[in-house]
Amino acid sequence: MTSEKIPYKIYLSEDEMPMAWYNLRADMTTKPAPLLNPATGKPMEFEDLRPVFCDELIRQELDNDTREIPIPQEIRDFYKMYRPSPLVRAYCLEEKLQTPAKIYYKFEGNNTSGSHKLNSAIAQAYYAKAQGLKGVTTETGAGQWGTALAMACGYLGLDCLVYMVKCSYEQKPFRREVMRTYGARVTPSPSMETEVGRRILAEHPGTTGSLGCAISEAVEAAASREGYRYVLGSVLNQVLLHQSIIGLEAKAALDKYGVVPDMIIGCAGGGSNLGGLISPFMGEMLRGERKYDFLAVEPASCPSLTRGVFAYDFCDTGKVCPLAKMYTLGCNFIPSANHAGGLRYHGMSPVLSQLYHDGYLRATSYVQTQVFEAAEIFARCEGILPAPESSHAIRAAMDEAIKCRETGEEKTILFGLTGTGYFDMVAYEKFHNGEMSDYIPTDDELQAGFEKLPQV
Repeated sequence: MTSEKIPYKIYLSEDEMPMAWYNLRADMTTKPAPLLNPATGKPMEFEDLRPVFCDELIRQELDNDTREIPIPQEIRDFYKMYRPSPLVRAYCLEEKLQTPAKIYYKFEGNNTSGSHKLNSAIAQAYYAKAQGLKGVTTETGAGQWGTALAMACGYLGLDCLVYMVKCSYEQKPFRREVMRTYGARVTPSPSMETEVGRRILAEHPGTTGSLGCAISEAVEAAASREGYRYVLGSVLNQVLLHQSIIGLEAKAALDKYGVVPDMIIGCAGGGSNLGGLISPFMGEMLRGERKYDFLAVEPASCPSLTRGVFAYDFCDTGKVCPLAKMYTLGCNFIPSANHAGGLRYHGMSPVLSQLYHDGYLRATSYVQTQVFEAAEIFARCEGILPAPESSHAIRAAMDEAIKCRETGEEKTILFGLTGTGYFDMVAYEKFHNGEMSDYIPTDDELQAGFEKLPQV
């Protein structure tokens, strides 16, 4: 079918929405390394994880073999409030760039949380409710995950405690208020509420916080409250499983018109968006059915894939979580207070880390002024104000499309537009006023973190 016949937006019907999540690990020859108990150094088993996570989520976390896991009807009913999400042909951006490339993006911002995070938030809240729990605790960086979890918990009547990275808490008061509107209690992290928070503040006075710090506090808060469990918005296997609905829908929409992408691009912080978007396509490549070029895009200020090391590390700064084998900058790494708050995690999903290590995907990084330049161009062309996190993927997609203009190659590019940037106006203001600076950690700064990695 010719490109002229492809509409601007491709929608699936509710009946075409996936019935099951796709577990990418089932098709991986080399599975992600297991989580390790930091006290014993041995792989974490089901019973080891029960004090922290919901039972069904633990089963999903540890399942490396089941290819398809059915989506409960209650979750599918909730999904129908904002899914299937549109796949958009970026005709206006193509025209602006004067490129022969065909650009598509999967838009995940068409819900009140403003991002893809709701796909996993409702699943995790559902399993917590089904287990009879009172509430959940979590961390949030930019605020998308905290907002999504607050929405899911408000819908299901669960208590929700959110530890928000301090610099984001201060930069994004309206994101915080949306969480409170849905009933969540939001605390800037690190805080004096927890033992680990007090310890981090003593070691790093005046710190603006990190996702690693907030995770430590949220885990301690869950462990110290009866009837509560901790839930995480990225990194974990279970989260990538839930987010596979992004890629499954994108592939189904492309298949309708016989479109096969040459390149698939996603922003990468902890890995939830990228992992979800590429899952079914990566599965095809792992099974030897088709080849794709996968590109992970991260901030130069927090470059876990492009400059990190592949090693076991703590998932949190307070060192209360299990050890995960991943590309990491070291759990003590505190990123600069850049504006892509959702991409400020020190490590990368074990699934994506293994795939990157095995050569199945590439990675690149950008400084934030480059990212906001792309965001502004995209907003003017496509009419959507993108989140800073999403704009990393936009920058890379634009650069690839410009390469096509220079070479004449007619490449088809798919990227993930993870959400909207309407709560990021302080960042846009700094960019427009010329007050935004770019920070890239030095080799010496990164080496200091590598030297403190646990010896496993």
